[in-house]
Amino acid sequence: MPSLPTDRSFFQNAWVVDDVEAAMRRWTETLGVGPFFVGDYTALLTDTTYRGKPAPLSMKIAIAQAGPVQIELIEPTTDGPTAYRDTVPAGRDTFHHMCTWSHDWEADQATYESRGCPLVSFGRLAHNGMRFGYFDTTAQLGCMVELFEWHEAAVEGFAGIAEAAKEWDGSEPVRWVT
Repeated sequence: MPSLPTDRSFFQNAWVVDDVEAAMRRWTETLGVGPFFVGDYTALLTDTTYRGKPAPLSMKIAIAQAGPVQIELIEPTTDGPTAYRDTVPAGRDTFHHMCTWSHDWEADQATYESRGCPLVSFGRLAHNGMRFGYFDTTAQLGCMVELFEWHEAAVEGFAGIAEAAKEWDGSEPVRWVT
C-alpha cells in the first residue's frame, strides 16, 4: 500500500488576489467573514526556493476564520515567477490552494512527489524555522496543496484567529499584525 501524507485534514482555503485590502472588503461585505489579520511577509521568510532554485518570495497575507475553515488571501509582491503566478495570472483573483499540516516533512514531501506532485515553492518562517511548501497538484485536483509544518505556536496563533471570528461583531474588520 502506498504511503499517505501524515495529515489529511485540510484546515485552510487560499485565494491569490491582486489587492488584499479590496479582497478583504469583499469577503466581509459579501459573506460577513472576519476579522482579517493582515501582515506583510516581505522580511519574514528565509530559504525560499522556486522549482528547486533560490528565489525571493514576498507577499501580503490576510487570514480570517469562517466556521471550521481558515480563509487566506494572498497578494504576491515578488517580482518574478512564484507558485502563486503558476496558476493565478496577475489581474485575476481566484482560488489557489488548500493547506494541511505536516507532522513529518521529509515523509510528506516524498509522498507528494511519488504521486507526481512536485514541490514548486519552499520556505521557512524566519522567527522559528517552520517549513512550508506548495506542491503542484493542479493536474490531479485543479489547485495546489500547501504543507505547513506543525508547530504549537502556529496552532495557537490560528486558534486565536478562530476565537476572534466567533466573537466578531463586524467592527475593526482589518487588524494589522507584525
